[in-house]
Amino acid sequence: MVARGVWQVHAFSRRGFKDIEKTMKSLAGKPVAWDLSEIASLDHIGAQLFWTSWGKRRPAQLKLDPRQEELFERIEKSGRINLPRARKSPMQWVITLGSGVLTFFEHLRGAITLIGQVVQDIGRFIRHPLTGPWREISANIYHSGFQALGITALVGFLIGVVLSYLSAQQLRMFGGDIYLVNILGMSIIRELGPLLAAILVAGRSGSSITAQLGVMRVTEELDAMLVMGISHGYRLIMPKVVALALAMPLLVVWTDAMALIGGMVSAKIELNLTMRYFVQKLPSAVPIVNYNIGLGKGVAFGMLIALVSCHFGLRIKPNTESLGRGTTTSVVTAITVVILADAVFAIVFSGVGF
Repeated sequence: MVARGVWQVHAFSRRGFKDIEKTMKSLAGKPVAWDLSEIASLDHIGAQLFWTSWGKRRPAQLKLDPRQEELFERIEKSGRINLPRARKSPMQWVITLGSGVLTFFEHLRGAITLIGQVVQDIGRFIRHPLTGPWREISANIYHSGFQALGITALVGFLIGVVLSYLSAQQLRMFGGDIYLVNILGMSIIRELGPLLAAILVAGRSGSSITAQLGVMRVTEELDAMLVMGISHGYRLIMPKVVALALAMPLLVVWTDAMALIGGMVSAKIELNLTMRYFVQKLPSAVPIVNYNIGLGKGVAFGMLIALVSCHFGLRIKPNTESLGRGTTTSVVTAITVVILADAVFAIVFSGVGF
């Protein structure tokens, strides 16, 4: 096989690279004697085309021009490069475990430091309320509380419908229709209402807080605040913690109400229980202490979500990859911390409200 002419990238664009490539592939693997000495000019793209059709090794019968020898030698050497393989130590699991433990304690130390800073900032705010960040607190209540009313109402209503529907099917089998109010009241007011509201706020507002602080890190706004003598904790973190501590109990009440309304609608359809009976029976079925526990959970969950979100937001590095990873980690961690806190509440108040 004798090759002639110009084998360069600009010539391929005129002659049609796909046709040349198709012809070269048809000759791949065949015992062909190649003669490239009559080629006028050859660049790396043309040489790579030949090399690929040869199966990335020189054919047995090959004639080259001395000027072409160096080009094919470079291609041949580059194909022989073997990247070093990472050696897996038999104690790799110990290294991984140790790294995870150190990372955990690093986050724990940062979280404790952040909590201490927030406590100091709240003390400063109480001592000097007139110079406090009232606008920041008001803005965070609006964004984290008021703007979350729609999604919490929808999810709460649907959860109430589903829980009431499933409970009614089971109670009908044993003739315990009247106990539907007890089941819905206790489960929603004490557990599901605060937990649902917290998970929704963690996914919605928690991610927003982390992303906001991360973007401020990327755009160097946090550094500019330090240069101007403005405290991150007093102007950014403490208002978010206070705002969520105030907004979350209100969202819990709102979610409870919408979930109970959904349960009433489903109970009316499934068991023909009137809404008037439902409302009259609810105070006696659910002691008021359960309502207070739900509100207390709301305050605790709101503060935890804000602290976790700010913690990961301040740890974001000035690049977009760290921003996305930090936001994801923040949401997952906030939801996990909320569930753990709910378990602690369940254990501590296990004998209260029944």
